[in-house]
Order: sequence, then structure tokens, then C-alpha cells
Amino acid sequence: METRKVQVTGGSTYTVSLPKDWATENGVAGGSLVEFHPEDETLLLMPQTEEEKIEGRLDITGLDGDELMRAVVTMYVSGFDIITLETAQVTAAQRRNIRDATQGLVGLEVIGETSGRVRLQDLLDSSELSMHNAVTRMRLVATTMLADAVTALIEDDNDLAADVVQRDDDVDRLWSMVSRVFRSVLRDPSAAAAIGLDRETCFDYHSSARQLERVGDHAAKIATHAQTLSAPPAEAAEAIQALHDEATNVIEMGMDALLEDESEQATRLANNARQRVTRIDELSRGVDERIRELEPQQAQSLGLIVDSLSRSADYGGNIAETALQKAAPKP
Repeated sequence: METRKVQVTGGSTYTVSLPKDWATENGVAGGSLVEFHPEDETLLLMPQTEEEKIEGRLDITGLDGDELMRAVVTMYVSGFDIITLETAQVTAAQRRNIRDATQGLVGLEVIGETSGRVRLQDLLDSSELSMHNAVTRMRLVATTMLADAVTALIEDDNDLAADVVQRDDDVDRLWSMVSRVFRSVLRDPSAAAAIGLDRETCFDYHSSARQLERVGDHAAKIATHAQTLSAPPAEAAEAIQALHDEATNVIEMGMDALLEDESEQATRLANNARQRVTRIDELSRGVDERIRELEPQQAQSLGLIVDSLSRSADYGGNIAETALQKAAPKP
């Protein structure tokens, strides 16, 4: 760590010198422009550069199916604006995989294709992406999926169950967008200024979005089981509904705490959500008692559904924990 003494020039201007090694490594010389990004008591400085699209290249030889789609998602989340996928000959199956991947990512489009290359570009500016809106949208979609999955199970509605499974793609799409913006904020202080959030808040949103993405996964899992099960007996259905209602209350209360600006109110909501998590075990045992005498295959599947609802409540508790940290006094 180096230190510099602040000088006063002209009676009102504060000046400080830059470390020569840092300036040389980053191409800063006499006449160069630098950017200042204030964050509370911290002042971040970086060389001013022209906005350029960040391009990444990936050899996709031998990649196909989920592996290729995951590679595209990884490049997108990592922050590349232009992604060039190359191989000796792009197969028809690979092109389908690439198109399927781009359809699941916000702003990413195919901008060029040749026999051995596919070019993708993110057409959205970071300043147009709102982490706040994405997380609140994830909250709505994930909790609605969870409610519809339980309804599909209780009412033996296979069409509704299939719709829930498809909606998981919406949650995944928003999760990838939040991850992309979060990583850009970590790398570039100007990105945080562009979206209007400090880096700590971005971290809190990213952590909570991860929990909501998991809730969506478990809602899809419940819906998948619902497609293979008949409606449970009335007592079991009532207990499952009660478990769902309490799990959703934990998620909603945790998110209310996270989005609350007043720290005292946020702390109260978050603590209430954490306390409600303790009721989940009791409700889960109540469901287990009612399904114990059912046919073994049905009992096992319903047991997995109970586990998914319990885990969803835990994820809501994790969001509440993040809200507590966000509301705590800053050192």
C-alpha cells in the first residue's frame, strides 16, 4: 500500500499525485483523463477509456447439447458483449443449441453466421438493465410458480403443472441477467453508476436472486411430480397447502425486508421471517404423518414435494438473513 499527502493549491483545490508504476501500467500520462467514482467514504479512480464492445471467442469443437448451451450462458454471464463461437464446421444440431441458448438470455441475439462461426451480441446497454426490477420480477414468478405447482398437485391439473415447468425458463433468464450485471459491477465501478446501485446492494440483490432461482427450480420439481401423481387425499392436501402457505410467507416477508429502505422496519420483517422458518419442520412432520399410510410410491413422491416446500422456506430465510445484513449499521 502506498500513501500520498494531499496538497492544497490555489487555496481551494485539493491535489494528490498518482503512483508512477500504476500510471505506467494503465497508460496514464500527462493530459490523460481519469474517472472518479465516489462510494460513501471511498473514492475509486480509473483511467477513462472509450466504450468498446468486449469480445470473446470460444472453440466449440466437440460441444453439443446442454454442454454447448451452458458454454454460451457462461460467456454471457461473464460479461462478453460479442461472443464468437468457432469450429471447423458448425453442425445443424449446434446451431439449434446456440439458438435455444440465446432465446433464454436477455438481450443476446445472433448477428452473423458462417459455416465455421456463429457470432452473438448483447444488444442491451447495462444502464437499461435494472437489478431491482429483475429481482422483484423473479420474486413474482417464483412464488406464483410455487403456488400453481401445489394447486396442480391438489387439483390433479396436468396442464397447469406443465405450464409451471415451462415458466422456470423465465426465472433462469432473469437469474442469468442479474449475474451478468453483478459481474460487470465487480469489474467496472462505472457499471454501478450506470445502474444506480452501489456494489454492496448489487451483492445483496445477486445473493437473493440466487435463492429465488432455487425456489423456481423446486416449484418446477413439484410440478413434475404432480404430473405423475393423482390428487392426494383431502387431509394430506390440506396439510400440504398449509406448508406451502407458510413457506411462501417466509419468502415474501424476506423479500419485503430486503426491499425495505427503513432499517428498523427491515430488521423487524427479517427477524419475523427467520422465526417463521422454525414452524416449517412442524408443518412438514404433519404432512408426513398424513401420507405415511398411502401407497409407497405416492408417499415417496409426496415426501419429495414436502422436502421441496421446506427447502423453499429455507431459501426465504436466507433472503431474510441477507436483509438483516443489509439493514445493519455499516462499519
